[in-house]
Amino acid sequence: MKQQLSFASSEYGLKKRVTRREKFLGEMERLVPWSRWVALIEPVYPKSGRVGRPPIGIERMLRMYCVQQWFGLSDEGVEDALYDSQALRRFVGIDLSRESAPDATTLVKFRRLLEDNKLTAAMFEEVKALLSEKGLHMREGTMVDATIIAAPPSTKNKDKARDAEMHQTKKGNQWYFGMKAHIGADAESGLVHSLHVTSANESDVAHTHKLQHGQESQAHLDAGYTGVQKRDEVIEAQAQGRIAKDIAWNVATRRSKIKAMPEGDLKELVIATERAKAQIRAFVEHPFHVLKNLFHHKKARYKGLAKNEAQLYSLFGLVNLVIARSKLLALDTRGAS
Repeated sequence: MKQQLSFASSEYGLKKRVTRREKFLGEMERLVPWSRWVALIEPVYPKSGRVGRPPIGIERMLRMYCVQQWFGLSDEGVEDALYDSQALRRFVGIDLSRESAPDATTLVKFRRLLEDNKLTAAMFEEVKALLSEKGLHMREGTMVDATIIAAPPSTKNKDKARDAEMHQTKKGNQWYFGMKAHIGADAESGLVHSLHVTSANESDVAHTHKLQHGQESQAHLDAGYTGVQKRDEVIEAQAQGRIAKDIAWNVATRRSKIKAMPEGDLKELVIATERAKAQIRAFVEHPFHVLKNLFHHKKARYKGLAKNEAQLYSLFGLVNLVIARSKLLALDTRGAS
């Protein structure tokens, strides 16, 4: 996506120091499958007509949408950021000497187009396909976990009520209100291959069957998934071939059970085994780290599960690119040489 630079843009390009934001945007420029995503959206995107203003290009809107996901910005925040940051304008492809930045309303319409046509799930699948083509999806084992994403608990709003699709749950000694993002991630690479969204009060283990791709021989889960192999939905999924019948369920032993064991060689062996299991499961925390700490997605941005699930599909697609970026960039460099 190239265009002729204005004098101001050229002057900006002469500066010597490359910021972390610019480096990140440069990497994402190379890694995001723009042409694949454009092809997905093009059939439902408004066409240029004789009356009214012509629609903004799909790739430009995609870049604006990605900026919103990466930096945790509101619709108005993206518009302001484009006016404030030359790096973001260059990435999106905007020259203020010739045109204005797309406004927040335009971004809202684009996001709703993606939601209404379930395109973010398709974008997530395209990223998975790209990673598979690059040989970065190992399919021997799956790690399953869930994270709570908070929602606004206040009733000081138009409806004088909380979001009806969000619920509260207790974790440890603390109560949380919001939803859960359940993921299945590859045990070798840490890349997310499955996503399911529920309210926060839903049991983690009840949704395990939706997070397997069917080709894994092992599943790695924490103690909250104890008894998963006996669940009716898991047994049904195995009968239908959606989960391998001979899959090994590596579920962590509850700490209370280990503490209750008498001291001796058996207890030491159990502790060593649990440490080994934990080292594998630790990789499943990486996608959550990128989501919450790098992309700043610690709170639900929209009302209802459907809109938030649509956003999470695009977010986890971008999370996968961040996790795999060093390998993808190495492959890209090798292919270009």
